[in-house]
Amino acid sequence: MHKIPATWMRGGTSKCWVFEWDSLEVPGKDIDEVLLRLFGSPDNRQIDGVGGGTSTTSKAVILAPSSSDDADVDYTFAQVGIDEQRVDWGSNCGNCSAVVAPYAIARGWVPAGTESTSVRTLNTNTGQLILQKVPTPGGRLPENGTQMIPGVPFPGLPVGMGFLDPAGRTTGRLFPTGEHVDKLAFDGRQVQATLIDAGAPVVILDAADLGLTGQETAAEIDSRLELLVHLDDVRRDAAVLMGLAPTRAEAERAVPKLAIVARSADGSGADLAVRMLSMGRLHPALAITGSVALTMAAQHEGTLVRNLITGDPSSGLTMQTPAGLIETWAEDRDGVPVVGALRSARRIADAELLLPAAW
Repeated sequence: MHKIPATWMRGGTSKCWVFEWDSLEVPGKDIDEVLLRLFGSPDNRQIDGVGGGTSTTSKAVILAPSSSDDADVDYTFAQVGIDEQRVDWGSNCGNCSAVVAPYAIARGWVPAGTESTSVRTLNTNTGQLILQKVPTPGGRLPENGTQMIPGVPFPGLPVGMGFLDPAGRTTGRLFPTGEHVDKLAFDGRQVQATLIDAGAPVVILDAADLGLTGQETAAEIDSRLELLVHLDDVRRDAAVLMGLAPTRAEAERAVPKLAIVARSADGSGADLAVRMLSMGRLHPALAITGSVALTMAAQHEGTLVRNLITGDPSSGLTMQTPAGLIETWAEDRDGVPVVGALRSARRIADAELLLPAAW
C-alpha cells in the first residue's frame, strides 16, 4: 500500500487536491497513472477515488518551492479526466491557483508578513507569473476568512491574484491566428469567433449566433446534448487553428476553453453576460483564467467581446455568470499589463491517500 499525503482545498469555485511533487513518486508508475488511480478515473462517478465526478472537483495542484529567482512557488495544474483515462496538462486553473499562496505560507515556504503576505507563484503549465496577496494579521495565516464570492455559499480567506503580462502564454500570441475575429463551422454553418490566449486559450462565441440568449442556466445548456456536441466541434476546430493540436481528434478536453457571450441584462450591473464551458459542461460560475482572456479581449477593437459592451473596459470587467457577478481589474505596472481578480480559498482537510500496491 502506498501512502500519499495530500491537502484538500477549495480555491474559488473549484475543489483541488494539493500535492507536493515528491509525494507522488510511485515506483513503476508515471504521474498520470498515479493521479488517475487516486481520483478513481476513468469512471463517471469516480467512486473508488477522491474525484468529485465534475470538472470543477477533479483537479490536482502540485507544488514545490520555486527554482526561479522570479517566483516563490512553482505550481503545476492537472485536470484529471473523469470518464476518460487522461490527464490534461495544457493549461492553468485560475480558481485552483488561489490555494497556492495559503498553502505555501502554511508550509513555511514564504514567511508571513505582519499584516499581509505577497507570494509570487509561477504556473509551470503556461509560464504565467501570478502575484497573490493574502491577509496574515499578526504574522499568522487565518484558518477562516470572511470573503464571499459568487458560486460559493460559504466564506473563505481572500486571495487577490494578478496575472502579469498574460498574453500568449500558451501559443505565443494574444490572438494566435493574427485576427480579432475568425469564422468556424457550427452545426453546418459559419459563425464568428474570437480566438484569444490570455490566462488560458479561449474560444469566444456570440450567444445570438448560436440561437441562445446568454442567460441560460446550467440545466438548460447541459440538457441539450446536440448543442454540446456542436460546441465541442467548434472548440476542437479552434484548437487546430490556434496551434494547440495538430488534429481535431488530438485536441485536449480542457484546452481551449469556450465562452459564450451576450449583452448583459438591463439592470444587472454587468458589462457582459458570460456562459463558459468546462470539460464539455457549463461552468457553475466562471473560469478565472477565462475571465482574464475576456478582459483582454474587451480591450481590443473588433473582438466579439468589445462589440457587445458599451462602457470603457480598460480598467476591467463586471461579468454576469450563472452564479452572480464576477469582477476583474486591469492595470499597467511599469509598462507591464496586469489583469486580476479576487478569489477566496479554504483548507478543507489534510489527508493520507491510500493507493493499492499494484493496479
